[in-house]
Amino acid sequence: MKKASSVFYISAAILLMLVVIGVIAPKAFETATGNTESFITDTFGWYYLIIVTAFVAICIYLLVSPAGKIKLGKPDDQPEFSRPTWVAMLFSAGVGIGLVFYGTAEPISHFALSSPTGETGSDQAVRDAMQYTFFHWGIHAWAVYGLVGLCLAYFMFRRGETGLISSTLKPVIGRHASGPLGKAIDVIAVLATVMGVATSLGFGAVQINGGLSYLFGIPSNMVSQFIIILAVTVLFMISALSGLDKGIKILSNANMLLAAVVFLIVFIFGPTLFTLNLFTDTLGKYLQNFVNMSFRLAPLNSDNRHWINVWTIFYWAWWIAWSPFVGIFIARVSKGRTIREFVTYVLLAPSLISFLWFSVFGGSAISIERSGTKIISALATQESLFGMLSTFPWGTAISVVAIGLIAIFFITSADSGTFVLAMMTTNGDQNPNNTLKIVWGLLLTAIALVLLYSGGLQALQNTMIIAALPFSVVIILMAVSLLKVLNADARELSRTKRTQPPAQEKKHEN
Repeated sequence: MKKASSVFYISAAILLMLVVIGVIAPKAFETATGNTESFITDTFGWYYLIIVTAFVAICIYLLVSPAGKIKLGKPDDQPEFSRPTWVAMLFSAGVGIGLVFYGTAEPISHFALSSPTGETGSDQAVRDAMQYTFFHWGIHAWAVYGLVGLCLAYFMFRRGETGLISSTLKPVIGRHASGPLGKAIDVIAVLATVMGVATSLGFGAVQINGGLSYLFGIPSNMVSQFIIILAVTVLFMISALSGLDKGIKILSNANMLLAAVVFLIVFIFGPTLFTLNLFTDTLGKYLQNFVNMSFRLAPLNSDNRHWINVWTIFYWAWWIAWSPFVGIFIARVSKGRTIREFVTYVLLAPSLISFLWFSVFGGSAISIERSGTKIISALATQESLFGMLSTFPWGTAISVVAIGLIAIFFITSADSGTFVLAMMTTNGDQNPNNTLKIVWGLLLTAIALVLLYSGGLQALQNTMIIAALPFSVVIILMAVSLLKVLNADARELSRTKRTQPPAQEKKHEN
């Protein structure tokens, strides 16, 4: 295939092998992934908590350090996209389907089914539900994305490297970055990306099916999900072939508009005052308990530890598995931003949007359940959003709009995923050819279908946790590499400023 690198052929061969195994022996595949996932969460839970918190610390350091003034590009490079469009693209690529899928389901689960620390259904369970939801979807998640994206953007636009994960490791592994070790690292990144994106596509298909089942009685089964995935595959292929500044840009802005419409309806017609009070109180508790939650592993309480494995460790693995995809994508759209601007917006803007979303949707669901109007916690995870919306005026119409929102998030996730995977398997080509995008689109679809077929949502989660472990080591190496070159470049800039006349200094300032 034209321009395809050896990374493509190796990755595609491994993925096709997994597809064949999943089709021929789905139960064995489910058992193997389940056992491996249990081993990883039990054995490496402490590791996930420490490294993700370390990534947060590195991002904060870069935010306040002199290196924050350095531009991701040449001194005269300007951003390609306006700030609102840029934030929309960050948000759509980074959270997308997951936010809609868990917006109601996670808070109501923590409140009514399995509380992190308190008794389910209690006032403490309400506080814990929102606090830990903020924790899972906030700064920690975006620190993982931000660190990978910043590293890629810096090496691509400042140092002229290719858009490959291996290229960012040259300061650490030297010439080996261009050899077999570099290829192996890029293959790991591709596999992690495929598993992360395929998991989200599976979530999207299950939730669209859940909405159609709840509203119109369409069966919620593998056949329906298969048809949904195939239909959306055609749509995201069309979008992917239209290019980055057409398909993804237009859909990202449409996403934000539709999301804002659904958000405002639920906010205005829901328990508005309760939502505002809950948001404010939870934000304070999130900040107050930030460090404690970051290292909470409950070694003396098996029930609490199981909850942490199922929720926190799962999320940390999800963010790590998604980070090559989201990192490369946000790097590609962030040329011309300074490091300080990049870190500030990537960490805070999507986190704040997520906090507001969960406060409105999760807060409304909890308020409805506590009032006894409807028992949302009894619904399947994928139906909880629609159960909550059914209590609102024009509930069916709003639910149809919500299904449209999920579908567009589905398309943008898959669209961005095919773009990034094609880029990763063509030696970092920032404008990969359409044929490769189509191949990756079909592979993503196949993986999502096989994972659903072999074990549903649990198989999706298991596979992602497994894929994240090896790539977490790669992110650590990327962080070391970035800090090494940034410190050297910051010292060089400082020396240059001291030796330049004032006029020249202003001209060259970043």
